[in-house]
Amino acid sequence: MNIVQNSGTIHRYFVIGKNMSLNFSRTLLFLTAIYGVLFLFSAIAPVSRAVWLAEIIPALGILALVYWASTKLRFSSTAYILMFVWLSLHTIGAKYTFADVPFAWFNELIGSSRNNFDRVAHFSIGFYAYPIAEYLIRKQLCKPLIASLFGLFSIMSIAAGYEILEWWYASIAGGDEGIAFLGSQGDIWDAQKDMLCDTLGAMTALCLLWFRPKSNIPYSEV
Repeated sequence: MNIVQNSGTIHRYFVIGKNMSLNFSRTLLFLTAIYGVLFLFSAIAPVSRAVWLAEIIPALGILALVYWASTKLRFSSTAYILMFVWLSLHTIGAKYTFADVPFAWFNELIGSSRNNFDRVAHFSIGFYAYPIAEYLIRKQLCKPLIASLFGLFSIMSIAAGYEILEWWYASIAGGDEGIAFLGSQGDIWDAQKDMLCDTLGAMTALCLLWFRPKSNIPYSEV
C-alpha cells in the first residue's frame, strides 16, 4: 500500500517537474545561458572576493525569483530581457566593484569625472517595474493603471530598502571593503541619487509597457 502511494507521489513529482520546465520560455533559457558565461567571468579573480560574494548573492536570489515567477506565468520576451539587464550589470559590478568598473567612455560622454556605472545599474533596477505590472495585468488582478503604479511604488520601496541594507553591510564590514561595497565615491547624496535612478528606470520601463501594442501582452493561460 505504502509502496503504491509512494510510487504515485514520485510519478506526480516528475510529471509536475516536466510540465514546469515546459513553462520556461526559450528567451529565458537563452538569457540564462548568456548570464552563466558572464557569471563565470565575474567569478574569476574579482577585485575583492568578499565584495563579490556580498554583491552576487542578491543577483542569484533575483535569478531564482525570476525562475520561480516563471512557473506561475510565462513573461513576455521584453520582460525577460529587461530583467536580465540589471542581472548582467550587477554581476559585472560585483567583479570590479562598482566604483572601478571600466566605464571611462560613458563618463567622458556625459562629461563626468565620477564613475557612473552604478547609476546606470540602478537605472536598470527600475526595469523590474515592467514584469511586476505585466504580471498583475495578465493575471487580471487589477486595472493597468493600478498595476503600473504598484510596479513603480514597489521599485521605489525596494530601492529604499536596498540603500538601508548597503549602509548596514558597509557599517559592519568597515574599511576598504565597506567603502567598496557602498560605492558612494565621496558623494554625500549617493543614496538619494541611486533611488532617483531606480525611479526613473521604472518610469521608463512603464512607458515602454504602456506604449506597446496590447496584442503583444497576451493574457495568461497559466
